Amino acid sequence: MHDWLVALLLIALLSALPRLALAGGPDPTAELCDQAAQRAARHSGVPVSVLRAITRTETGRARGGKLQPWPWTVNMEGVGKWFATEREARAYVMRHYKRGARSFDVGCFQINYKWHGAEFTSIDAMFDPHENAAYAARFLKSLFAETGDWTKAAGAYHSRTPKYADRYEARFARIRKTVGGPAPPAPVLAAVRDASAASTQAARVNAYPLLQAGEGAGRFGSLVPLEASRRPALFVLAAQES
Repeated sequence: MHDWLVALLLIALLSALPRLALAGGPDPTAELCDQAAQRAARHSGVPVSVLRAITRTETGRARGGKLQPWPWTVNMEGVGKWFATEREARAYVMRHYKRGARSFDVGCFQINYKWHGAEFTSIDAMFDPHENAAYAARFLKSLFAETGDWTKAAGAYHSRTPKYADRYEARFARIRKTVGGPAPPAPVLAAVRDASAASTQAARVNAYPLLQAGEGAGRFGSLVPLEASRRPALFVLAAQES
């Protein structure tokens, strides 16, 4: 009888371990976005804290008492959804793609298919956290070359309309304080700015026209076609305003 009771206790403990792990630390799936951010930071010179804050501002949700990013996030024509698995997210996108949808955002940094699909080998590649992060880093790098400030670059990532950019900047700055990560030394920042400045004008015309989160119409991000409509930032800004 004693052995039977011990066995039951062990089974109960083992079944609780996944829940305890989730409550006590980051979700391994959520970690994919941070791992991609770290790799993109190393290759691009963009501070890892900037990329970690952007992915949370775009896809973050509260899990285990912390705001965590989610790689299997999709915004389909203005409707945002989190999916438990990559397979579910891809199936959802392909179902809508087959009916003719083209304006949708995917992945850790919410890259828009309509404007950026040609930059990837496939929609599946757009979902890849590392490819998604690398593309976002290139765009942020060009904005830093223009603004000289990562918070301003984040605001421009969201919108060129000041009132929307300012609100995004405020949230981005709050989130960045919580994710940490040291900024690169001054020589690295200078190199990032110098390397990007030469191509900024060309980028405004036809390179990296990232459809950032945003609202309204008028002055959009420099890399977005001026006639494009904007969408609200996924989930987090709506939650903040409610």
